[in-house]
Amino acid sequence: MNENRIKQVLEIEKKAQDLHNQAMTDAQQLPAQAEQEAQESVNQAKTQAQEEARQILAKARAEDEVTRILAEAEEKNRQLETTAMSNFDRAVDYILDRVTGSE
Repeated sequence: MNENRIKQVLEIEKKAQDLHNQAMTDAQQLPAQAEQEAQESVNQAKTQAQEEARQILAKARAEDEVTRILAEAEEKNRQLETTAMSNFDRAVDYILDRVTGSE
């Protein structure tokens, strides 16, 4: 019976040693695994930041384009208004000349 107990104790000690060895192996792998996960997180954050930057730039370019188009439209409107006022003045002069019989 003593022999069985000794075998059981030896077996338990072997299992404990195996568990200890496995824990040590796992512990040695944890820093590398943590570093890999951290690098993946950094890469993902970098990718997201780049995409956000692209979107911001695209929006800024679009806003610049809208501003440019509006400025051009305002300039064309001023030119048309100037031309229209000139034509209006000429039309008024023509009508006045016709009404007064100067022409």
